[in-house]
Amino acid sequence: MKKKLAIISVVFLLLMISEVNAATDSSTTASSSSSSTDSAALVAVTSVSMDPEVFYPFEEGTITVTLTNSGTSSVGLSDPDIISEKVHVMNQNTWNTMSYIGAGSTLSYSFRIKADPPDGYIYALFSVATKDSGTLHFPLVVKVDSTEIKAVVSEIPDAFTRSADESVNLTIINPRAGEIRNIQITPVGEGISVIPSTKYISSLAAQSSVDVSFTVTAEQESDLTFNVLYDNGDTQHTTNVVLPVTFGIDKSAAVCTVNNVALTATGSTYDITGDITNTGISDANGLVVSVGSPARGTGTYPEYAIGSLASDDSSSFEVTFTCNDLSSIPLVLSWKDDDGDDYSVTKVLDLRSSMGLGGAVAGNSSSTGTRSFSGMPEGGPGGMRGPGGNSLFGSSNGNGISAFYPVIAGGIILVVSIVLWTKRKWISAKIKKQ
Repeated sequence: MKKKLAIISVVFLLLMISEVNAATDSSTTASSSSSSTDSAALVAVTSVSMDPEVFYPFEEGTITVTLTNSGTSSVGLSDPDIISEKVHVMNQNTWNTMSYIGAGSTLSYSFRIKADPPDGYIYALFSVATKDSGTLHFPLVVKVDSTEIKAVVSEIPDAFTRSADESVNLTIINPRAGEIRNIQITPVGEGISVIPSTKYISSLAAQSSVDVSFTVTAEQESDLTFNVLYDNGDTQHTTNVVLPVTFGIDKSAAVCTVNNVALTATGSTYDITGDITNTGISDANGLVVSVGSPARGTGTYPEYAIGSLASDDSSSFEVTFTCNDLSSIPLVLSWKDDDGDDYSVTKVLDLRSSMGLGGAVAGNSSSTGTRSFSGMPEGGPGGMRGPGGNSLFGSSNGNGISAFYPVIAGGIILVVSIVLWTKRKWISAKIKKQ
């Protein structure tokens, strides 16, 4: 009897020990599972960046998702992905292995994606699986916008003048919701030089604009095209704006008008004198008078420097030259404006009618030998007629001997009148006898 009681006691003790061990194992397993769950729960998405900030339709870019483990143990992560019908991940197979994020550490996933049209917002979902506690999800919003940046010529001169430096301003406008970068502006035009030849702007924030200044010098009328390249993310885009360059009269420019011109011939040398009046608004600085080909300046005044000629002011000039062909003698007026831009006006004289006359040949004169020279335009830059310009050499319309017909006729009438007056008694007596 005692032997049976001892055996039962041993069996009961073994059962008690087994239950205790089982409870201990169960507690340890539950504790481990709870620890893993708590660690995974402390992994969270802490930042999302997109480059570009706003996508063009079908444009590729990068979405970077950063996770932070604020727990006390590392967590295994796998199979990161962006889930959307309109956002396509281009580097899906980049993460084929398990990645571990340590306690207090961060881990970033960069997705190369392409966004589909239309314009608007695409709602996507970032997902990543944890080793011991399911999948982590985080919502994403991708914006798609097809709006182009704008390039506008915001400032131009009243008129372009051949060979003159003119200021042109180009305004770049970014109406998009995201920044653009690496903006390059290259102006191109036949017969047109531009400084600077290329302008670079590192970035332009959303909903902002920037002004860019250029100095344009045109030798001929042409189209000046500003080619604009820029990056939205890693993708390059282009736009352009065309500025027609045509020559005209600058309303604010100096206008040099020539009058009271006189020509004196001595052998093969000629001497031109006259007056120049600035009928424009601006001053003509460094004004110089000379002759152009086929004439050649010589003698005392091959060039005549007047200097600064203020608006509404006038000055005289004198140029000496030689030329074998007097059919077209260019009188060249050159000056600078207040910005240092060069202006030049050529007024062409036809002096063939003065050949063979030994004395002075003057415009606006009543003396014998007066001639009116044709072929000389008046006024401002480029030979244009200046404001309020009058005839350059006076109003005489005669040429050669025909110019003296009125004088000859008047002389004859005067002689006849004198003769009739002195012979009036004799004539009267003759009439009475008849």
